[in-house]
Amino acid sequence: MRRLSFIFLLFFISAPVFAQSSFLTKDQTLLEYRSNSVDGYSMPVFNSNENSEYPDPKSVLYRSLMIPGWGQVTNRQIWKVPIVYGIFAGIGYFAYQLHDLYSDYRAAYFNATRGEDSDFRFGQTPDYLIGINENQLRSNRDSLRNRRDFMFIVMGLAYALNVVDAYVFAHMRSFDVSDDLSANMQLSPALLADFSPGISLSVSLNSK
Repeated sequence: MRRLSFIFLLFFISAPVFAQSSFLTKDQTLLEYRSNSVDGYSMPVFNSNENSEYPDPKSVLYRSLMIPGWGQVTNRQIWKVPIVYGIFAGIGYFAYQLHDLYSDYRAAYFNATRGEDSDFRFGQTPDYLIGINENQLRSNRDSLRNRRDFMFIVMGLAYALNVVDAYVFAHMRSFDVSDDLSANMQLSPALLADFSPGISLSVSLNSK
């Protein structure tokens, strides 16, 4: 009888202890839940490392449109920026040289057609163009003007190429091109459309 009473006594003493422990654990869980929620709505957790590793392609596109090379910097390809501006500088310098020659031929042709009545609207005739006939001056003037204008088109294409390069790389950045990829090919007998025997080939890409 004494043993049975001792067992009941231990039960009544330990019951509040376990209840208090359970209550504290529950309160800690609720506290942790409240720290991650506001007004009953759970707060989403964003992985900043993932966003920095794989930038948004649309954001890269807009940045490349605003400033050439900014998209490459966002894609962590800063080594491409000198190439982009080197292309722009080369095209711009060549266009400037063509425009300079075009101005000389334009002035020479204008003065040659006006003769002594020329008002030198486009400047004096350069010394290296004195004595050249009008047809040759006009032909070279038109050719240089067309080549100069074409350089503006090339500049626009280089600008578009800069945008496309950044946008496509932002899309392909998350594509797995590691050495862990492997391809499996499997040949199996099959029936063709006319129920004649044939062979089917299936190719699958797997990660090692």
